[in-house]
Amino acid sequence: MTPATRQQVLSLYCRISRLSRRWHAASEQMEDTIRENQYIINEARMLFQKNKNLTDSELIKQCIDECTARIEIGLHYQIPYPRPIHLSPVAFTALQSRGLQTQEKLRKISKPLYLKSHSEVS
Repeated sequence: MTPATRQQVLSLYCRISRLSRRWHAASEQMEDTIRENQYIINEARMLFQKNKNLTDSELIKQCIDECTARIEIGLHYQIPYPRPIHLSPVAFTALQSRGLQTQEKLRKISKPLYLKSHSEVS
């Protein structure tokens, strides 16, 4: 990892930490705020720990982009949880009947950037 990339990752972690301290739930209830704050902290710790040994610069950049996207979406919609995608099971139909493998591959490709690590976690 280059020093610039390392600095960018540490900056993101600090940004998440500050965000969790200043977070207020949209419902304005203290229980929701505490629960969402804990979610932000736990999710960040888990994903940063999981990815701490990455050496491929392209994978590191993807993780940084995903983190930035999740922060921005969370701030915009005032929810810390990843926004779900709604694809029907037959949203992609194969031109030739190739079965479910093709549909699964297309569904995986169409997954938004901010959900790349979420399916691995949950």
